[in-house]
Amino acid sequence: MPRLTSAPNTVESRASRGGVAEGHDRNLIDPQSLMAIRNLELRARGVVEGFWHGLHRSPYHGFSAEFTEYRQYVPGDDLRYLDWRVLARTDRHYLKKFEDETNLRCHLLVDQSRSMTYGSLPYTKAEYAATLAATLAYFLQLQGDAVGLLTFDERVRDYLPARHRTGHLRRLMLQLERPAAGKATDLTAPLRHIVEIVRKRSLMVLISDLLVPAEPLERNLTALTACGHEVVLFHLLDPAELAFEFNQAVTFRDLESGRDLFLDPTRVRETYRTNLHAHLASLDAVCQRLGIDCHRFDTARPLERALFDFLRGRMQRGKRARTTAMRRPAP
Repeated sequence: MPRLTSAPNTVESRASRGGVAEGHDRNLIDPQSLMAIRNLELRARGVVEGFWHGLHRSPYHGFSAEFTEYRQYVPGDDLRYLDWRVLARTDRHYLKKFEDETNLRCHLLVDQSRSMTYGSLPYTKAEYAATLAATLAYFLQLQGDAVGLLTFDERVRDYLPARHRTGHLRRLMLQLERPAAGKATDLTAPLRHIVEIVRKRSLMVLISDLLVPAEPLERNLTALTACGHEVVLFHLLDPAELAFEFNQAVTFRDLESGRDLFLDPTRVRETYRTNLHAHLASLDAVCQRLGIDCHRFDTARPLERALFDFLRGRMQRGKRARTTAMRRPAP
């Protein structure tokens, strides 16, 4: 599928994005106001603090106390956390393991290819992606989890191993503040790299516009999941890429290849949307086959919602693990 930008009225787009935009919640921070804050760490802190305040006012109050999984009782464990209902139903002793006790190891994989520099809003996908990654890092650091970072375009740009120590978050923020400068998007190199260097089971969070064919993406994601890693995708899309509501004939330019193409948007809009939906369907099928959570949304969406989706997905995975443990026959 073509990847397009307009020149001289340059409007970049690529026919391999999609998602459903959600209406802005008045209680959440408008992304445009958020991006006006120059310091990335301050942006992340604002999102996390706003998220917690909003959560306490919402029907999801107490969400953070949800446990993510069970583990079997061993002598010396605190009996206060024994789940008596599970004991009554299964005659097995299980303890609740809470979200804030899991000591997660998370690696953020952030796309910094040139296609991420497009934005029909006052900010680009790259800026939004960096803010999302910073928000997740800030939140996980507060929870006592180890966070690492890998940035990439057509090659691996920077890598920080997962750590939880003084000064690590600041180094991570500094790497995220580097502008996207690559050309093509190549997910093969970074995903192979992370498989080779990360031996312990971890959570891998991939943040990208996913402008790659589904088949090679599936091969590389399969390698990650085969190593026991949990994978979460954040598929970011600009609102203009979703709607493709350009009305005047312009010259579109592929930012990665430099190719120019003069088009009348009214004549190609339906073809664009058909190709877009086909690409999204293929990505969804890959995620479904591999058991990967994929969160797709446009860059006008408040970042508190992205953080909520991330935590809700982990909570739901924990509930599935708990159900599996309860159904497992006693030895």
